[in-house]
Amino acid sequence: MNKALWVAKTGLDAQQTRLSVISNNLANASTTGFKQSRAVFEDLLYQNLRQVGGQTSQDTRLPSGLSLGTGTRVVATEKLHTQGNIEITDNSLNLAIDGRGFFAIVLPDGTEGYTRDGNFMLSDQGTMVTSSGYTLQPGITIPDDTQSITIGTDGLVNLSIPGQAALVTAGNLQLTNFINPTGLQPIGENLYVESASSGGPQAGTPGQTGLGQLRQGALEASNINIVEEMVGMIETQRAYEMNSKLISTADGMMQYLNNNT
Repeated sequence: MNKALWVAKTGLDAQQTRLSVISNNLANASTTGFKQSRAVFEDLLYQNLRQVGGQTSQDTRLPSGLSLGTGTRVVATEKLHTQGNIEITDNSLNLAIDGRGFFAIVLPDGTEGYTRDGNFMLSDQGTMVTSSGYTLQPGITIPDDTQSITIGTDGLVNLSIPGQAALVTAGNLQLTNFINPTGLQPIGENLYVESASSGGPQAGTPGQTGLGQLRQGALEASNINIVEEMVGMIETQRAYEMNSKLISTADGMMQYLNNNT
């Protein structure tokens, strides 16, 4: 069997996976707080037919060896947590994070999830929740007679209540950071969960200890660059075509040998 067939086959598989990653990026180009994924490749084991540095005589060594590669594979899909554009919405419950950090969310099973999507709403109890109904942590409750909501860059939530001249403090929003945000596990619904690679959550006040500031009345857009993804799609297509051509060439060589034996 021609080894080139199997090497080219691994290239086809890898490029197909890369195209799936690019497709998901483009599908989420308008998803609030979405972070770009990138396929990471690595070469496979080598067949070492002649050892580099091997002795050719008592006083001489091989300056190079003979190693045949066996192909490639996608070893990881890396999330790139670069800042997305800040888009103004003028909705007092919309919050964008300008810098590092995540909002902590209480999931239905009681565990914590984390998100960059600051498109918050009010539940029937007046608590701030995500568009899926998950409660923001620490919980903030807004009374039904509130006239206006002001959220500072440091997370301080002030309310204007009828009949009260002074603003009422409803609580303090916090952000959570991780040593390795790329290690967070995406679970859908714009949420991540902690993993062994992300490190533990480190909560703090927005604008302090390396955390980003909050921007009220705004949302962070997806950090997808459409042009970059389109170029990546063209590169993937060309690489797929070349690997397909390799299979056709190897098949032609085998056919020629069969016809002349």
